[in-house]
Amino acid sequence: MCQTARVTIWNEFRHEKRPGKPQEIYPNGMHTVIADYLKQQTGIQVRTATLDEPDHGLTDDVLASTDVLIWWGHTAHGEVRDEIVDKVQKAVLDGMGLIVLHSGHFSKIFRRLMGTTCDLKWREIGEKERIWVIDPAHPIATGLPEYFEIPHEEMYGERFDIPQPDELVLVSWFAGGEVFRSGCCFHRGRGKIFYFRPGHESYPTFYQEEVLKVITNGVWWAAPEATTVPTFGHRDPIEDIKPSE
Repeated sequence: MCQTARVTIWNEFRHEKRPGKPQEIYPNGMHTVIADYLKQQTGIQVRTATLDEPDHGLTDDVLASTDVLIWWGHTAHGEVRDEIVDKVQKAVLDGMGLIVLHSGHFSKIFRRLMGTTCDLKWREIGEKERIWVIDPAHPIATGLPEYFEIPHEEMYGERFDIPQPDELVLVSWFAGGEVFRSGCCFHRGRGKIFYFRPGHESYPTFYQEEVLKVITNGVWWAAPEATTVPTFGHRDPIEDIKPSE
């Protein structure tokens, strides 16, 4: 495992600017609450970026100095410029980690990396969510109890139209009866992707210790390692051979 992780937390930052519950709960944005927690963790360096900044805050320099990108979006997925999505995709394929939270399942970058609709069932009545750890040996499960509960959340239900996860760490059950694959790991190129379900803007989910612990564990899991860099295209033989006639 790497000893330091440079994290960029990207947030659409639209809900929190309008009067209502999100602004009351996260007056400075959801990204700042996550950032404040991660800044307290040894070895993690944190910056934030938002949709309305130049290049959505994801300049070439920012991406080049980001080990793990955390992404939250909801109402403005379509406003994310395709050329920025192209750059984020390349960064992931080259080894940058990506953590996608809650409604980020419909973001351009997640749908592109998954290659599916990423659609699901949903209901927003503030019901209880129980999150079960189904792979206790996985690094993302480090320090978590067998399950934890979020008192009020938006429901997401199966079918979740994603590829079969490479690793499934967490599964949610909701008071209304639905279940959902809520902690999904994928590998794309040299990069690792973790989708984590909770985080509706109208509830204080990102203040909950277990949720923040999962995100922190996800950072360390997704952080790039010194893996082999593949090469492509025509190449000369390694061995001394005579071409066939």
